Amino acid sequence: MKLLLLGPVGSGKGTQATIISKKYNIPQISTGEIFRWNIQNETELGKLAKQYVNVGQLVPDSLTDKLVEDRLSKEDCKNGFILDGYPRNISQAQALNKYMELDKVILINLSEEEIIKRLSNRRMCKVCKQPTAIDWLVDGKCEKCGGEVYIRDDDKPEVIKVRLKTNSISDELINFYKTKGIFYSINATDDVNKNFELLDAILCK
Repeated sequence: MKLLLLGPVGSGKGTQATIISKKYNIPQISTGEIFRWNIQNETELGKLAKQYVNVGQLVPDSLTDKLVEDRLSKEDCKNGFILDGYPRNISQAQALNKYMELDKVILINLSEEEIIKRLSNRRMCKVCKQPTAIDWLVDGKCEKCGGEVYIRDDDKPEVIKVRLKTNSISDELINFYKTKGIFYSINATDDVNKNFELLDAILCK
């Protein structure tokens, strides 16, 4: 199963990718993970990517495409994979399609209002470094270890709105996969298990 999960920040896409990965025993692949591995292992592609990453620039599509193609050629991808965060645009989608065709593309829908509500409710623990939520705190502290918590700058409402605009999924990308007949979407709920049931029903088709 070659799957692409799409969704705005805060949609729970990463959580669902992890669950799907465990059930179907296929790797969850993100460009961030690919960049880090290649840079740390000083591969030829990694050395090229490092030149951009070190100065805070986006890695060009042409190089990103090569890095992803190299990752998907690995042995652990022979039975499938879950792409998270790639392709981000129509150019990357077309490049990937020349290399291999995906089986399914699923968009996890969530309104901007709900995203802001979810992320602004999130807190990070200073001690165990794990995310939590206001509703889960015990006496205002982390329910896991009792540590002090704080709100990350990128979880503040004004920053979330900017992130949503910057990382929006284009209609062009969605239409690209709709024309191939492999595009699906679900409306996210607050229940992680329910969201997985909705996704799994599509995966089992």
